[in-house]
Formats: sequence, C-alpha cells, structure tokens
Amino acid sequence: MQLINDLKIEDELIFDLSLARISFLSLEDKRNLKKNLDSARDLALLSIEEIETITGNNFKKDIVWNGFENLRIAKISAYYCRKFDIKVLLYSDEKYPELLRQINKPPYLLFCRGNIDCLGERSVSVVGTRKLSPDGKKAAYNFGYDAVLSGCNIVSGLANGADEYAHKGAVNALFDAKEKGMSLENLGKTIAVLPGSIDEVTPYSNKKLAESILKTGGCIISEYEPKVPLEKWHFIARNRIIAGLSPATIVIEAPCGSGALITADFALDFNRDLMFHEVAFGKLAKQVSISVEADLDKKFAGGIISKYKRENTAEKFLEAGAPIIKNYKDYCVCLAEKPGIRNSVTELYSEQKELFIQDSN
Repeated sequence: MQLINDLKIEDELIFDLSLARISFLSLEDKRNLKKNLDSARDLALLSIEEIETITGNNFKKDIVWNGFENLRIAKISAYYCRKFDIKVLLYSDEKYPELLRQINKPPYLLFCRGNIDCLGERSVSVVGTRKLSPDGKKAAYNFGYDAVLSGCNIVSGLANGADEYAHKGAVNALFDAKEKGMSLENLGKTIAVLPGSIDEVTPYSNKKLAESILKTGGCIISEYEPKVPLEKWHFIARNRIIAGLSPATIVIEAPCGSGALITADFALDFNRDLMFHEVAFGKLAKQVSISVEADLDKKFAGGIISKYKRENTAEKFLEAGAPIIKNYKDYCVCLAEKPGIRNSVTELYSEQKELFIQDSN
C-alpha cells in the first residue's frame, strides 16, 4: 500500500512539474489542464491545438511544443527534488503562502529548502542596492537583527549588498540568541528568494550564508526547478516574489534605476506598504546616486536604457507618499500610523538642502 501511495505522489509531482515548465501557459491555463487531464502522459500527448481547446486560448504561431521532451525533463526534475530533499508547494496547497497567492501571476509551484512553516508567518521584505554604503550595511544588518528578535521574519533575495546584510543580521540574531540559551521558537527566521533554480545559490559567494539560513530554521525558495539555467529576466521575476511574500517592503538604499525600486513598484502594485530607510537619503547614498544618474543619462541619450529606468528614483516614491523610517522599531510605529502622518518629502528636501550647504562650505 505504501508503494502505491508513493507512486501516486510521484506521478502527481511529475504532472505538476510538467505543467509548471510550460512558459506560455498562465496560472489559470495550468489549473484548467490539471482539472481536465489525468496525468503528465495525457498532457504530453496533447497537440498545441488541443491545449488551445482546453484552455480557450490562441497561442502564438511560433511556439514550439514537444510534450514528451517536456515530460522527460519533468521526470529528471522530480528525481533531483527527491535527491536534494526539495519540497514542492502547489498554488492550491495549504502551506503555499497566502500573501503570495494574492499577487498578480503567482508561481504555480514553489520549490523550497528548509522550514516551509515560516512562509506563512509574520514577515517584512528588505531590499536595496548591491553597492551599499557602510551606513547602508549597518542599517540592513540591524534591521534584520532587530526584526528577528521581535519575532518577525526577514524576506530578501540573497544578493550581495542590502539583501546579504539583512540576512546576516537575521541569522546572527538567532546564533546569538542560541548562545544565550534563549528559545528560538518565538523568534523570527529569514527567507531567501533565489533568482535561479532551487539547487543553485546565486551568487555563489553567499553559499555559506545560505547554509546558515537553513541551520537557523529559515527557508530558501525559488519558482524554478533544479538545473534550470539562470536568465537575466529571472531577477525581475524574483523581485515580485520578494514583494509578494510580505505585507511591507523596506528599501535600504537604492540609486536611480536600481532593481530594488522595481521591487518597490511591485509592492505598490500588490497594495502592500512601502517604506524607505533614512540611510537611502544620507550623504554617502547621495554621492552614489549622483554618479549612477550621470551614467544613466549617457545610456538613456544613447538609447541603451528605457525612460522608466532613468526616471525610477527613490524620490519618486516619496513624492507619492512613501514614508521614511529609522530602524525596525520605527517601522513598527509607522505601520500603526495613519497614512500621510510623516511628511517625508518636506523633511527629505530640507535635509538635502542642509547637506548641500555643508558641502559648499
């Protein structure tokens, strides 16, 4: 009986992996196919025209579909999931994070390593530039450290810079608590969202940090199965998951055109809170911003980058009402305030004017 049950679970996994791999299908398309078919083999036997009939869609004529090749790769992925003890959460599973389920285009499958229970707990997302100032490193680290000690999970992308320091603050808070003999049960954890396949840490330099996340009861997740090659567009897709996993996103530092500001856009699109740490507008961060903006001006003039990238600045979000916070404790206070209480734009421009006067002298 156990063997039969195991085979059923294996068949179901291969079916879901087969569906998840089809990039030209929407989440709803995949759910319709799952509802109308009995197995991954049934899916492999379908022609594009038959898939169109079931889903009610007309796909582009240049789409290449090889059902049995798709099935072959899905079986290989299932093998690696077993080998590396990778948990797979289907969109409809009970432990699939509810906040993520609410976003536009949530992943059909989530591939997870570590403690999946923390995906449904209280969390805050922390993002920022890879070129972090010393003040930014301290701010990201302290925010992660304090959040975890208060019982709040840190969500970030394991990238160098802000992500890395927020994760480090979180895991070191847990290591310190353990050394002091404290119970870790009521403390937060940290969740890392990978841009590539679940079995590859990106960047590789943060592999030890990833191991620490797992050792301290955290979780590493990706929407990509094992052995999927990393693509540039994966990073932007990853940002939507970071924003989607939490009710609020904190930007530590982010010069014009930063990927962290794309995450900020996602947070607002998902109707989540968005806040900026005060270090994002400090003297060191401003110096980086001036240099980055000059470079982007040249690239925009040469038609290399889009107008959106050039005009996507932290100040834009402040003008729209995003508040500035000082630390994790201030973040908690800000959450409880009525919108518009913090006149962040006026304060920001006053501080920047003061810095300009000091520099001139």
